[in-house]
Amino acid sequence: MDLLAQARIKGVQSEFVDALGKLRVTAPEALKSILDALPEKRVYRFVSGPVVVRALGHPRTELAATGTPPLQWKILGNGNVIAQGETREPVIAWPAGLPLGYHRLTLTDAGGETEDVPMIVAPERAFGGDFDRGWLLAVQLYSVRSDRNWGIGDFTDLAGLVRLAKQLGADGVGLNPLHVLFDDQPADCSPYSPNSRLFLNPLYIDVEAIPEFSADLVPDAAATAARLRDGDRVPYADMAALKWLALRAAFNSFVTSAREARRKEFDAFRAARAPLLSRFACFEVLRHRFNRPWWEWPSEWQQPSEAKCAELHKGPDRREVEFVEFVQWTADSQLHAAKVLAGQLGMRVGLYLDVAVGVQSNGFDAWNEQTAISRHLAVGAPPDVLNTVGQDWGLAGFNAGGLEAQSFVPFADMLAASMRHAGAIRLDHVLGLKRLYLVPRGFKPDNGAYVQMPFEALLAAVVRESAAHKCIVIGEDLGTVPEGFRETMQDFGIWSYLVMMFERDDSGHFRNIDHYRPNALVTLNTHDLCTYAGWRSFSDLKMKLSLGLDPGENDQARWDALGALDEILRQNGINANDLYSVLAFLSRTPSRLLAVSMEDLLGVIDQPNIPGTIDEHPNWRQRLPVALDKIASKVDLTALRAATRERSLTGGS
Repeated sequence: MDLLAQARIKGVQSEFVDALGKLRVTAPEALKSILDALPEKRVYRFVSGPVVVRALGHPRTELAATGTPPLQWKILGNGNVIAQGETREPVIAWPAGLPLGYHRLTLTDAGGETEDVPMIVAPERAFGGDFDRGWLLAVQLYSVRSDRNWGIGDFTDLAGLVRLAKQLGADGVGLNPLHVLFDDQPADCSPYSPNSRLFLNPLYIDVEAIPEFSADLVPDAAATAARLRDGDRVPYADMAALKWLALRAAFNSFVTSAREARRKEFDAFRAARAPLLSRFACFEVLRHRFNRPWWEWPSEWQQPSEAKCAELHKGPDRREVEFVEFVQWTADSQLHAAKVLAGQLGMRVGLYLDVAVGVQSNGFDAWNEQTAISRHLAVGAPPDVLNTVGQDWGLAGFNAGGLEAQSFVPFADMLAASMRHAGAIRLDHVLGLKRLYLVPRGFKPDNGAYVQMPFEALLAAVVRESAAHKCIVIGEDLGTVPEGFRETMQDFGIWSYLVMMFERDDSGHFRNIDHYRPNALVTLNTHDLCTYAGWRSFSDLKMKLSLGLDPGENDQARWDALGALDEILRQNGINANDLYSVLAFLSRTPSRLLAVSMEDLLGVIDQPNIPGTIDEHPNWRQRLPVALDKIASKVDLTALRAATRERSLTGGS
């Protein structure tokens, strides 16, 4: 079979017109690398693809015009027959009351031809929240200063942020991704490049809040932590060394002296998160043992094995395995406590968590899901106006064939892990649910190709997990959006992500209030854009020029944008142009959630991250200029409450 025929079967689009209007054709050698990296994808005879049943009214599934009637069908879930029947028509009318979840559908025609198809039964729409309009305080957790943390914002600081948000009238706190990174590479601190999206970053643990920890276990901890709190940047290496030392001391104390109730809680957590937690713990122990990528490990460990993991749990490394599980239990418990606090304070969202678009190819998720995740392919973006050579984000993503073979359970597990403690999540680059731009390893980003994903099935999985966890889902739908994409997303109840800085017409005018969709989160900027103070002062343009980057606009274009902002504010009776004036404008939009960044409230000039840089700019390292307990005194509470009065918990009081 030639390359183009293979590409059609696997949904690879090797020719497309990019945002610059140029026809892109993937080179044959790059296309072959992409096809070789993707698993086989089933071509279905009786149906067009994975079957999605949205359990409202009388759901029906159209059949392909193949097969000899009658067609027998049977739905299997957890090895049991859920429902069965037959049809002589080119459609199956599903019975009412099908259980929600991920099933397998077996179809057999009169000639004995049989087909096994993944099937998802989901609610009609995702969870939509039980409020009209609200707002969130958006914070990079690592950046939080306090007089008690160990050089990085932690989950106890998060509880303080929840209380602060309540004081300001917000409905919750929005955070950078909390995914686990590589503990032996603290300098690689981007929260968007995770080891795994299934587990939490232990560096956010407040070690002193662990019941078994005491100061005498690490005698120099207090003095070292005080030193680590100094400076404008998070000292990841020194902070991580101290925190891991203390976590081990706390674990050793737990092993020898923990109360029976604590042990039972730990065992319950391990059982509830099995088998993924057990596999993750084994992976971490093996990663440290072999100190190289998992595909270079001894052959018996290159694939996850329940039997081999069981051996590891009982062997000489059993305490190391248990330590990893203990650390994850501790992180989960402390994050859960912040969620509970938000609920007790009456917050209608609580925690709003970010979900990265992919994972590191040498991390746990890629080892654990070698069929559903393609380590040889990196998610990226084709050339556009801002990145004329394209982008390679260096992250491995899910693929269609592997997910279909496993009834989309790996994707659902990832969603569930992110929703466990969240009232809302944001799916980074949600366009990847429809198609991913993939770059084969060793090729430049302008030689990738689009790969189609089972869009409807992935949306159904999102809806199912959203409803199960009562969690709002916001899709980061920025960039070149395929026709009809947003409408489909909205039909499934997935919210849009609207950034005011991007909401302008072709003439550069900011769009008015009635342009903004109700089911959306609206924000002034993002972590990848300049702060409001940086934008008004042109500091972002100067910074990018100093780094040799194209800032995307010149000084005159910025002056024009500032004038356009004044114009849209005046049209709405807002005569000033400070931050609170902009927030007043955004607060009047019908969009149900507004995110306000902490950096903007504190007048920070520099942005958290400058795309296209690694060491040139202190990405993901900058601390807030004010300690947590002083923030309220540095914010103009009267102006903030006036600006957010229409959507604030305090009602402006």
